[in-house]
Amino acid sequence: MLGIGLFRENIKIALGSIRTQLLRTILTIVIIAIGITALVAVLTVVSAFKYNLTSTFASMGSNTFNINQYENTLREEGGNEVEKINPIISYPEAKAFKETYNYPLTQTSLSFTAASNAEVKYENQKTDPEISVLGIDEYYIANSGLEVTQGRNFNPFDISNNVYSCIVGSDFATKGLLKDTNPIGKTLSIRGAKFKVIGVLKEKGSTFGNSRDLRLMIPIQVARSLFSQPDINYSLSTMIQKTELLEAAIDNAIITMRKIRKLNPVEEDNFGISRSDDLLHKIEGITDVLGASAWIIGIITILGSSIALMNIMIVSVTERTREIGVRKALGAKKSAIAMQFFIETLTVGQLGGIFGIILGILVGYGISTLLKLTFVTPWSAIIAAFITSFIVGLVSGLYPAIKASQLDPIEALRYE
Repeated sequence: MLGIGLFRENIKIALGSIRTQLLRTILTIVIIAIGITALVAVLTVVSAFKYNLTSTFASMGSNTFNINQYENTLREEGGNEVEKINPIISYPEAKAFKETYNYPLTQTSLSFTAASNAEVKYENQKTDPEISVLGIDEYYIANSGLEVTQGRNFNPFDISNNVYSCIVGSDFATKGLLKDTNPIGKTLSIRGAKFKVIGVLKEKGSTFGNSRDLRLMIPIQVARSLFSQPDINYSLSTMIQKTELLEAAIDNAIITMRKIRKLNPVEEDNFGISRSDDLLHKIEGITDVLGASAWIIGIITILGSSIALMNIMIVSVTERTREIGVRKALGAKKSAIAMQFFIETLTVGQLGGIFGIILGILVGYGISTLLKLTFVTPWSAIIAAFITSFIVGLVSGLYPAIKASQLDPIEALRYE
């Protein structure tokens, strides 16, 4: 109980000292807060960035891979770089792969983006020309990690018979054309063609301002007949039921695609294989670098805060030399004097930390909103900021506290 009472008394003395040196203390708190704000704000944005990217790819699972077009760089003799552009994946190639690739426990989806700025109509209403239209097959929903929350997915009959039906993103049902009605069974019009809504997708949110809920999906052959632009690049996505067979399945897919493209053994692949877990690892690597950068920025700023806080406490010790002498003459121990100044430093450090955390979260929220990222409460950043501000107070208060405790009481009483 005596220890708790002494601690409370030291807190009161610390707060009283802060009030008597209000301007100087406020400036010190602001300096500390700036360092903590920089740290928390950047970590908050990194958390939002990581959450949005990983949520985009994580739903695909670790047992999915895609075959797509990509560009790579080769070097000629002499060191000059030559850019090699891989050919697009044409419909005949994509269809041949789907029909030929028969690795056990796999299902392959064939799809393409028919339009990225289509206009959709319902009765006498219409959308802005911002709807993405995708031509898909019966496996696309499952392979892409999507979920139908109302109605149903396409079945093989819908795809093989080119049924004029569609699956819509959640925005259609919650705040779009169909928000005031049951969307299932309603008829939407795209380019004069009428489609019956058979399903609504689960909400996915936005990534960098691009809504993943403003999508409309129709059978692939119907999409090909309505959107017949040249050089369409098709996408192939394969899911395997057992993760341990993924490597063998990918090897088999590479062999199959090389045969379709008639590549001889010495030619390099002119297509890309991307695994969903590879994307996640790359994203984690990028966000780890951003997080490390945030710490470097924060530490540099916080170092300045520590110096400023130590300086104010050394000045405080000098100004209060006579007070220290009186307390020692009345019987105060060295440990009590040291603890008084130590707690005072920690109090200032924690006040700076609290203001910095609040400002950092607000700044991070503002940046996340501007980038149209889903805000994620940065608990790790908050904990890191509290620990950092505590360490700042600990390091900054150690020398002034020792200096105060070592003062000679007689010399201190003579100090003017």
